[in-house]
Amino acid sequence: MAPDAFIPYGRQSIDGDDERAVLTALRSDFLTQGPATGRFEADLAAFVGAGFAVAVSNATAGLHLAMAALDLEPGEGITTPITFVATANAMAYVGVTPVFADIDVGTLNLSPATTRTVLTDRTRVIAPVHFAGRPADMIAFRDMTDGRDIRIVEDAAHAVGSEYAGGKVGDCRHSNATVFSFHPVKTMTTGEGGAVTTNDAELYERLLMLRSHGITRAPARLSEQPGAWWYEQQMLGFNYRMTEIQAALGSSQLKKLDRFIDRRLVIVDRYQAAFADLDWLKRPQPSGTDRISFHLYVVQIDFQRIGRSRVEVMSALAALGVGSQVHYIPVPRQPWYRQTYGEPAPLPAADLYYERALSLPLFPAMTDDDIDRVIAAVRSLVMGASR
Repeated sequence: MAPDAFIPYGRQSIDGDDERAVLTALRSDFLTQGPATGRFEADLAAFVGAGFAVAVSNATAGLHLAMAALDLEPGEGITTPITFVATANAMAYVGVTPVFADIDVGTLNLSPATTRTVLTDRTRVIAPVHFAGRPADMIAFRDMTDGRDIRIVEDAAHAVGSEYAGGKVGDCRHSNATVFSFHPVKTMTTGEGGAVTTNDAELYERLLMLRSHGITRAPARLSEQPGAWWYEQQMLGFNYRMTEIQAALGSSQLKKLDRFIDRRLVIVDRYQAAFADLDWLKRPQPSGTDRISFHLYVVQIDFQRIGRSRVEVMSALAALGVGSQVHYIPVPRQPWYRQTYGEPAPLPAADLYYERALSLPLFPAMTDDDIDRVIAAVRSLVMGASR
């Protein structure tokens, strides 16, 4: 099969507008720390309905910045096991011990009920993940922290453009901060890149300083002003800045985000209808009144029932030109987490999900023929078997 016939599980969608935006940035006076970054931040904050946005080099940097800017005391943080390691790693970076609560079997998001069972006086932060773009139950997490000194950081790496309860993910109605990813396989891209949104002006100022070495040039914050060259490092910060090239691409992509999501939803609807009669395959839960950006289309396959392992299924799909992936290996199973924090507590819903999970191709540039090929490839996994 020709390489160009292979359908990956995800990829970016770049057009002439994006290319022109990047070229304009390349020809400008600034390749970093210029006006394009500020424009992208303003565009993103307006799009999601947040007071402030801080563009960063990637979402991991954003998670780290958010945790660091909150100045958390030593203790514990709660998150989901079904996420990329960065969510929990950001807690570990700032000396907070990650604790994992189980997922909800329907939404695949962090379960508020199981979160309550591990909530203690040592809990400093909760980091729900909007898995695959589906909004987590942020109202429940806000309510369980009401009156307690617990912060909430939303990991929305999958969920830019998702909507729930009358607002967008990232508006921080129920959290201190939200972190986005703009990696090429995400719903929109800046190449690498991410952002943190918040409604807290003081937190915003800390995020800005920590993003750039903990340094400020703001006259009102300086202890002295001997000349125009003067700056002061007032915190131990990082270099997590986004380039002007990335920011220009981000503003261009943001204009098309709703169109990207509309196409993703068309593809999801096609998949949902095509797989409805396959009782060995569990489809994503319907979205209800939420608008889900669907970064991923994850099915759960009863591999034992179809008599093929996941490795065999992925190989069979690849032979038909269809890519697939697994999102994710439960974080507490990772060697570093076991070595550092001990063997994980039982997480039955997460473990069962992981044993069956498979992500199928989903990206806006998929053609109708691509969709048909994916559907045919999946249905061919059980040739002649009872459906």
